[in-house]
Amino acid sequence: MPDPETDNVRTVERQTKEMHIAIAGNIGAGKTTLTKMLAKHYGWEPRFEPVVVNPYLEDYYADIPRWSFCLETYFLKQRFKDMLDIVKADHTIIQDRSIFEGVYVFVRNNYELGNLSDRDYETYMELFQLMMKLTQLPDLMIYLRKSIPALVAQIQKRGREYEQTMQIDYLKGLNERYDDFIFNQYKGKVLVIESDHMDFENRPEDFRSIVNKIDASLFGLFPLETETNTDAASEDGHR
Repeated sequence: MPDPETDNVRTVERQTKEMHIAIAGNIGAGKTTLTKMLAKHYGWEPRFEPVVVNPYLEDYYADIPRWSFCLETYFLKQRFKDMLDIVKADHTIIQDRSIFEGVYVFVRNNYELGNLSDRDYETYMELFQLMMKLTQLPDLMIYLRKSIPALVAQIQKRGREYEQTMQIDYLKGLNERYDDFIFNQYKGKVLVIESDHMDFENRPEDFRSIVNKIDASLFGLFPLETETNTDAASEDGHR
């Protein structure tokens, strides 16, 4: 495990203001692990998606097309409340999965599967756009990008029972939605981490590579050393 105290001596105060950092990525990409590691490294507060009992969940699984709009709108309301709390914070927060993934990936996927009507989807997106007028984009969106084979390998490795029956086509659809979200829909600052061949939890050089990219993106700092893994990460600026 990389040691945040010795891995990068520049863990001293870098930022001049509080920031909102979001981590995006498909199921099995490593979002939660990276959120925890970066929070410890930089002294940021980690924020994870709260476990919320959605009152529409039982009805949703009984009749998905009938209850999709209600279920997704409830989740949107909860995520919007979380985002308002983050915007008001007086310190930097790093967030594992943001409101934007819920909208542009999971709701969009539900729509593409035919579980939301055109009318319901348009109403949902109009509501989301109104909400966005009351808040702001994260200072940086970190996208942990993985191929389907790499995601499947990670899902099998961590062995969560409820994930083992997940269909490949479902993962593939989410991956396509994630790429469309990051490269075509999202308007904020993005750092893309090509993570197929990375093991940032166990290889200090991989974690250092990510930290160097974040330092360059947020603080304009040069890396402490020349990176040898040229496929480790790539940055994409404001879209």
